[in-house]
Amino acid sequence: MPRSKARLLELEAEKGERLAACDLADIAAADPFLCLRLLREAESHRAQRLGHETTSPLGTIMQLGTDAVHKLMLECPETDESNLGLAECEARAHLASRLALRWGVARADISPDEVAMAALLSEIGELLLWSFAAELPLASIEALHSGRSPRSLQAQVDTCGFRFKDLTLKCTLIWHLPSILTQLIRGIDNTRANLSRLCVDTARHISSGPDDPALPADIAAAKELIPGASLEWLTEQLPGLDEEHVSAIALKAADLLDPTHH
Repeated sequence: MPRSKARLLELEAEKGERLAACDLADIAAADPFLCLRLLREAESHRAQRLGHETTSPLGTIMQLGTDAVHKLMLECPETDESNLGLAECEARAHLASRLALRWGVARADISPDEVAMAALLSEIGELLLWSFAAELPLASIEALHSGRSPRSLQAQVDTCGFRFKDLTLKCTLIWHLPSILTQLIRGIDNTRANLSRLCVDTARHISSGPDDPALPADIAAAKELIPGASLEWLTEQLPGLDEEHVSAIALKAADLLDPTHH
């Protein structure tokens, strides 16, 4: 994303030689395209050296070295931020990643950055379509809004013949991304994968606004995955909510978990 290159130049001017690997990792963690590019580059280096799989933004920086990352960031092409569909999809991916990091830390996950990275890359199939074949996601949106398809996933299958997530998973295999990331992106099989998928779903729902009817179910599901966190705290991690919305969503989530809790 153009903002990543701009942020790099800002940090360079501010920190100079004190620019650290964690600064570069913070930039990558907020940009699915950059994160994917670094991950693919790191994995190609790992394959040559037979090192451990790289599964976090900081890991890719350490694998490649700050000089190589700096050069790649300045030389790589930028995405088109005027593409509204791409911008909205990228914003959802970024939000899902931030949510995965917060909820993952609350769950005492062994590597919250890993779950966050999977959430960030979960929309990469749709992001690629918006970049190179925008007529496909546009057709699925039109089918959904016209009522021909009842749900977004069904609209994707009806108009394109596949789910956009299936394209993401196909790409993870073609690019030989780490198996743990593929598992987390798939979103089933274990609690960590379920958490990653839930964060992606919740980011999609909150992007529709605080009154999206699916949000209480998302919070209830999060409570089951993170029993030590309160419904209110889980809801407060969602952006753009005032106290009234937080209370309403948490109350509805409580009803779903225990209809007799009143």
